[in-house]
Amino acid sequence: MSSWRSRSQATNTILVLVVGLVAVVGLLVQSRGIDTAAEGAALLAVLAGTGALHLRRRHPVAVGLVALAAVSAYGALLHRPGPIMLVFVVALYTVVDEGHLAVAIGLGAASVVTFAAADSYHRTADTGNGATLLHAGWLVAVIAGVTRNRRAYLAEAQARVLAAEQSKDEEARRRATEERLRIARELHDTLGHHLSLINVQASAALHRPDPARAEQALAAIKQTSKETLRELRATLGILRQDDQTPTAPTPGLSRLDELVTTAGRSGLTIHTELAETRPLPPEVDLAAYRIVQEALTNVTRHADATSAVIRVRPAGDDVLIEVDDDGTGTPGPPGNGILGMGERARALGGSLTTGPGPDGGFHVRARLPLRPDPVPTGATA
Repeated sequence: MSSWRSRSQATNTILVLVVGLVAVVGLLVQSRGIDTAAEGAALLAVLAGTGALHLRRRHPVAVGLVALAAVSAYGALLHRPGPIMLVFVVALYTVVDEGHLAVAIGLGAASVVTFAAADSYHRTADTGNGATLLHAGWLVAVIAGVTRNRRAYLAEAQARVLAAEQSKDEEARRRATEERLRIARELHDTLGHHLSLINVQASAALHRPDPARAEQALAAIKQTSKETLRELRATLGILRQDDQTPTAPTPGLSRLDELVTTAGRSGLTIHTELAETRPLPPEVDLAAYRIVQEALTNVTRHADATSAVIRVRPAGDDVLIEVDDDGTGTPGPPGNGILGMGERARALGGSLTTGPGPDGGFHVRARLPLRPDPVPTGATA
């Protein structure tokens, strides 16, 4: 901004110097030197009008009046119009450009009268008023041209403002959509997993006549519901933060053992094969944890499986997460769980594939980049 202002001031200074030089040289040529008091006073009028142009952007109307007074004084002193009219044209241009159209018309009309009065001193019966008409036409052209350009500029500026506002509104809507999807995924993954386990344990308690096993199932329900409340409080706490700074650690693969233990309470045998990987970025770590969590939820609810295998291993600049089970359940249309896993992977620039495993059961495979390349959620959902 400061450099632009400096260039603007430099341009204005150069313009004032050029206009002043033309007006002074024109006076010297027109008068063949400064020999009389009237010519000296006319020179002062030229210098005063030219000097006032420095303030034309701050005080356009006042500078226009000063320029008109200088032109009038010049005509009255030398009894003829002169190159000082260039000073008035610049001042008039500024008045119009700053939006004072009515004032500009008044100044233009007054200058035509002044020009005609000065021109009349040397007019004879054989000469017409062509110079006055030419001057009037010139000023009309200046006023009309600047007005048209100003209206076009204002229309373009207004169009840019409207476009910027529309873009801002669209960006706000996009961010709101992404935030709703993120909240929906978090709540679905947090509640869906634990509530599914609670449902399985409750069914087992109802159908087991053995009081010991029923008590074991109820104990599992109690522990799972406790963990559900803990994760729900943590999730809501994160969502309440205005700056999106978590107040509690977000889940990651470091808590995979807890996830396996919780899912194992339903009677599912789970094996883990973890290869050493470099530390995962927080968003990748959370996505990997949620994908494994949702895959185990689907195994518990739909697969009718007795065992599952979780594999986590590096693959170049990516990390691979695979979950296989030995279930016999027939996969149906993708539900919110599989859709949510795919959204999490694609939001980081990764991918997700699901389907029947080569040896039966169901196979979930996610590839997540270790250097996430975020993709707008709305474009991938």
